[in-house]
Amino acid sequence: MRKRILRAAVAVAAAGVFGLVSSPAGATPNTRAAIVAHFDLAKGQTPENAATEPDGSLDVTFSIARQVARVDADGTTHILATMPLPADGGVNTPVLHVATTMGIVRDADGALYFLYAAGAADLTGVWRLRPHGIPERIAPLPAAALPNGLALDQRHGMLYIADSALGTIWTVHTTGGRATAWSTAPELAFSSIAGANGLKIHNNALWVSNTDKGIIVRIPFRPGRRPGPVQTRATGLTTVDDFAFTGGGDEILAALNHVNQVVRIRPDGSHSTVLTAADGLQNPTAIQVRHGTVYVLDAAYVTAEDPNLLTVGLRDLR
Repeated sequence: MRKRILRAAVAVAAAGVFGLVSSPAGATPNTRAAIVAHFDLAKGQTPENAATEPDGSLDVTFSIARQVARVDADGTTHILATMPLPADGGVNTPVLHVATTMGIVRDADGALYFLYAAGAADLTGVWRLRPHGIPERIAPLPAAALPNGLALDQRHGMLYIADSALGTIWTVHTTGGRATAWSTAPELAFSSIAGANGLKIHNNALWVSNTDKGIIVRIPFRPGRRPGPVQTRATGLTTVDDFAFTGGGDEILAALNHVNQVVRIRPDGSHSTVLTAADGLQNPTAIQVRHGTVYVLDAAYVTAEDPNLLTVGLRDLR
């Protein structure tokens, strides 16, 4: 019974957000890609986002399980926290109708900041988990919000939150308090699946993916950390989710959830597919790049088969 309920919840989230799965005909697998961890779908272990630890392990949000976990280099998984279920069971969560843990970042002191979308005013918002501590909400967000991507400006002690339902980038200090709207540009808007989604700070700008529009935009920081004019840097990215930069330049690896692809996006905006379902992708949600290794989280929202963590060398991506 528990497994049937979980699969139904995953199906609801997937049908509302991601649609069907496809991959290029005749896709050739990258033989150097490897799945280093398989997660338990029956327990709701659908990995949504990740932050890296100094020892190479990953801090991961399991969205449907409402959990924060740590995945060691050998694939061993440790649950760090489980979030309380809202009184309505999560059905009022915008778009998804399932309470979910979403974006996560790590501060230099080891504290984890993560997002909880619960459709409830007493739970939705930014949460902090200190080492060996318990989760505490440091900034509420509207119950109508779907906080998704999260970025940390460590130098200024600021967090930025991509709201996929309200088409807003929120910001709040790491000490907590009232979140304020930093940008509500049209390029962030929600229309049917998800608006503003993935979020990264890179080269004095905030970069944001919009799933509905299939774009990645750059919003430069003006004096006072105010948003500058929005620059569209890539288009034609079907249901783009999270993304990561490959280095100090503006080359990007992006997860395309619907079509089961990871694409390389060049600074001129052109892009090519580097990983597909043939490599083991199961609805990729997030990407991390660390010391020449690419980590891809697969939530299996639609395939409902094998949520996993895949790795491949950056140099091995064609």
